[in-house]
Amino acid sequence: MINISNLSFGYKKKNILFNNLDLTLSSGNIYGLLGKNGAGKTTLLKLISGLLYPQCGSCTLDEEKTIARDPDLLKEIFFLPENSFLPAVKVREYLEIYTPFYPKFNKEKFFEYLKDLEIETNGKITNLSYGQKKKFSVAFALAAETKVILLDEPTNGLDIPAKSVFRKLVASSINEEKIFVISTHQVRDMKHLIDPIIILDNGEVIFNRQIAEIEQKLSLTLQREEPEEDEALYFENTLGGYAVLSENHDGEDNDIDIELLFNAVVDKNEKVKTLFNAGVTV
Repeated sequence: MINISNLSFGYKKKNILFNNLDLTLSSGNIYGLLGKNGAGKTTLLKLISGLLYPQCGSCTLDEEKTIARDPDLLKEIFFLPENSFLPAVKVREYLEIYTPFYPKFNKEKFFEYLKDLEIETNGKITNLSYGQKKKFSVAFALAAETKVILLDEPTNGLDIPAKSVFRKLVASSINEEKIFVISTHQVRDMKHLIDPIIILDNGEVIFNRQIAEIEQKLSLTLQREEPEEDEALYFENTLGGYAVLSENHDGEDNDIDIELLFNAVVDKNEKVKTLFNAGVTV
């Protein structure tokens, strides 16, 4: 379990990004971390991994502080930034250099992942395209077999088939001991993968709910006519009409659009809070 308690952080003293942030991340989940540019998604991942030091408060993994940078703890955390450095070496040389940091690294799975992602293993890694380097890095992150896997925009640069393979590999990698946190703007790439959904805005967690609860509370419909203000929680123009997010009165199964949900939470946050916290009709 990751526990963030009363955490405050800012890159400058007068510019605080997080102020007394509290957040708990439980094992067995693939968290989707959403937010606008500058909301603090990457910063939060770095704080969890121990790469940044909070001004106050703490972040712990299994009750051990990540900022202590204890080697036994670090071997259980893998942070994959959006753009990662890859040296001009061949694949097997890369493994010789970096796998000692991850004692549970599974070489067999790594090469299986590379095969699934259609990556050749003969030449130097630097000869790969941007998208191929991203596939290589994702394969290494999953094969590291750490308790915590932090992925920052992992599908940027991936083609459509690779995005599908990515979802399958992540879904097959999760177990009761692991925690995935995926920071992304590409929410449609993560459909049916990320759960729960965490939304950051201005350094605050303004939404943290499981998909089952979201679909129980909200209903997505397509309408030809623009809905009245009191009929919808949130709506957007779409091809042929309007995509409307409203309270789910009849309890029918839904397939919520995560992008629409994100816009609703950010734009109509008080209404969303009222619905989820008190169950009051909006």
